[in-house]
Amino acid sequence: MKVVVQRVKESSVTIDGSVYGQIQKGFMVLVGFCQDDTKEIVDKIVDKMIGLRVFEDENGKMNLSLQDVQGSILSISQFTLYADCKKGRRPSFIHAAKPEYAIPLYDYFNEKIKEHGIELQTGVFGADMKVSLINDGPVTIILDSQEICK
Repeated sequence: MKVVVQRVKESSVTIDGSVYGQIQKGFMVLVGFCQDDTKEIVDKIVDKMIGLRVFEDENGKMNLSLQDVQGSILSISQFTLYADCKKGRRPSFIHAAKPEYAIPLYDYFNEKIKEHGIELQTGVFGADMKVSLINDGPVTIILDSQEICK
């Protein structure tokens, strides 16, 4: 599982010309799954993501979590996080989980976020989405289950 976490001032996703999801202060996250991912891995990644202390406190230090600042999450599925570019110029996506495996994990990922009391907006799995954001900082962090869960 790979998650790209971007601290944002605002973010939105548009599908077929209409805004589908929109947040203010919080995280816009791109999330991708591989065939080895499990609900246990999702649990660990969500806990790590929610607890990241990347928002500034009263002294200007990154010391506050998403919950501390009452931030929101815009969750976007993105299988291309598993692009393999080792050979040639056309990425291979052989390591990305197939939709029948990834969709239930993506739904579980989003449910776990809600269980933490975080306001959540999403895109639509597999849709052609246009994502807009104002990155705050910029602060961008990559969470990879191969590093965090092993």
